[in-house]
Amino acid sequence: MTNTQKESHYRIAWLPGDGVGIEVLEAAKIVLDQLNFDAEYIHGDIGWEFWRTEGDALPQRTIDLLGGVDAAMFGAITSKPVRQAEEELVPELKGKGLIYRSPIVRMRQLFDLYTCLRPCKAYPGNPLNYRDDIDIVVFRENTEDLYAGVEFSPVPEKLIDLLKKLNKPFSKFADLSGEEFAISCKVNTRHGSERIIRAAFAYAKKSGRKKVTVVHKANVVRATDGMFLDIAKEVANDYPEITFDAANVDAMTMWLLKNPENYEVLVAPNLYGDIISDLSAQMVGGLGFGCSGNIGEKLAVFEPSHGSAPKYTGLYKVNPIATILAAKMMLDWLGETAMGEKLEKAVADVIAEGIVRTYDMGGSNTTIELAEAIAAKL
Repeated sequence: MTNTQKESHYRIAWLPGDGVGIEVLEAAKIVLDQLNFDAEYIHGDIGWEFWRTEGDALPQRTIDLLGGVDAAMFGAITSKPVRQAEEELVPELKGKGLIYRSPIVRMRQLFDLYTCLRPCKAYPGNPLNYRDDIDIVVFRENTEDLYAGVEFSPVPEKLIDLLKKLNKPFSKFADLSGEEFAISCKVNTRHGSERIIRAAFAYAKKSGRKKVTVVHKANVVRATDGMFLDIAKEVANDYPEITFDAANVDAMTMWLLKNPENYEVLVAPNLYGDIISDLSAQMVGGLGFGCSGNIGEKLAVFEPSHGSAPKYTGLYKVNPIATILAAKMMLDWLGETAMGEKLEKAVADVIAEGIVRTYDMGGSNTTIELAEAIAAKL
């Protein structure tokens, strides 16, 4: 480095991935550059092509990169079922026992990104809003539950024999061979449950929100969800100024649609959090507005919640606002809150004006044109 060169304040891993992930990150970069965000963006290899040619959608070199950055921006990736993934490997990798796993799930577990934070806010002027008064934040546990990856297909005979001895309801499956059924384990820990619940209450207190709702199914899934609910009640005692509420996940989907204004902060185990955050995002515009942060103690990865949308690849058609709002989340996490507020206001202003809109909002502008309109407001 010469004396005239300045070292960037932040190191940001830049993980475009596949399909429209590349395009929406390009759009986010336009806005971040307009803000004069002082960062070095370091490209990381991730996605389907690296699975196909290397047998790993999250190569070790990218894992190493993530260990030395301040934060990461992630676009989108293609994911396919296990058998189809095997079929698409290059010939020399087929038959080697490689199993495809979602890179984003692996990142969450490798770096203990235990909080999936998903703000769902209705911006005035958005024609896709279900209601204009929605402002819900979802805290989804990100490393455990049915996404833990503890699965068996076919089921080993040893496990079948053990379950016969340990679990009476298993008797209805006891005569099946291991090839005739599959098992996915829902694994929840006290530690994992408490820290996501506590994060939700701490956020509510810091942001001036008055209510936290715990989403569960403890009346049926008694062991894991029962523990989650019990821990929530314990944590709620430490926050007497916050109203504690709880609801079954099935009822929650109904109440969210009926009375979304009644909810401020929702917290849930992994699967339920995934479901209710998508529902909440749809009520404020859908995939083009669903931003997400995967947050741990030392690293956070920010992304739109949509996929790679192969049919739109190369068309620069998709709405980049989800990714731009994810960049706003990154700025907040890094402590650049004034910059984040400025960015959110620019997004809100463009939405309110309704002049530049992508196809989902009833317009004909491109991904880049919408990003440039937001940048112009800055």
